[in-house]
Amino acid sequence: MVFLEKVKRVRTDDMATKHRLFDKVIIITGASSGIGRASAVRLAQSGAKLVLAARSIDKLEVLAAGFPFPDKVLCVETDVSVEADCKNLVEQAIARFGGIDILVNNAGLSMRAMFKNVELKVLHRLMDVNYWGTVYCTKYALPYLLQSKGSVVGVISIAGFNGLPARSGYASSKYAIRGFLDTLRIEHLHDGLHVMVFSPGFTASNVRIAALTADGTPQGRTPRDESKMMSAEQVARRLESGLVRRRACIVLTPAGRIIVKLSRVFPRISDRLTYNFMAKEPDSPFKKQ
Repeated sequence: MVFLEKVKRVRTDDMATKHRLFDKVIIITGASSGIGRASAVRLAQSGAKLVLAARSIDKLEVLAAGFPFPDKVLCVETDVSVEADCKNLVEQAIARFGGIDILVNNAGLSMRAMFKNVELKVLHRLMDVNYWGTVYCTKYALPYLLQSKGSVVGVISIAGFNGLPARSGYASSKYAIRGFLDTLRIEHLHDGLHVMVFSPGFTASNVRIAALTADGTPQGRTPRDESKMMSAEQVARRLESGLVRRRACIVLTPAGRIIVKLSRVFPRISDRLTYNFMAKEPDSPFKKQ
């Protein structure tokens, strides 16, 4: 009976969530794969009006064709590292739907190389996509989000709270996003704007395949067992829940929450644990001392 009650409660919560997001205009960047794609699928089922952004317009169109409400989807070819593209994305959303309720800054790029070996162009690229992409999209969407008392989300990572070795550009870009969004939240504390920092742990996606190496070329494969990670669909469900509940910060997985707390209270212990964990990666760019 207890189990059945829990199932009933979960189903009721899901129905309430879908109802609250129905007809909301939601922009999702990086929607062609991974967390962005899974979030688009889930939010489409809620009846939201979706504006999907990515560089691969063909992938977006294939994805949108399978949605239950195809008339509620707009696909916009967007490179978030280009300011004009981000401005166009927002303008197209307004032209089609007349407003914006939620902006999910999900587009992102990773890397895997020691800082002493990496070419600086790699760090520039990480900041252009991860940080500036978030800033550009938020800047142009903000007037409409303030009108709707809507939500702006930044999908970061545990690396946005705790540095990861061999990911200096990635971690610094995620720290920057967190600082930007935390500041934005305080600036609009009394304007009804909801700002959420959303931090998944390791998630099964293509982000590690596309991760840049020291010279800027994609590594082309993942060094981790993706089957043991949280799925993009699980992450999307938590993102949807956070939007409905207007959470300020979500850190997924128990291990992630422990690391975040340790980094604040016992930073040296956190450093050692992080080092030892990351050193176990196959073909790690650094070796455990």
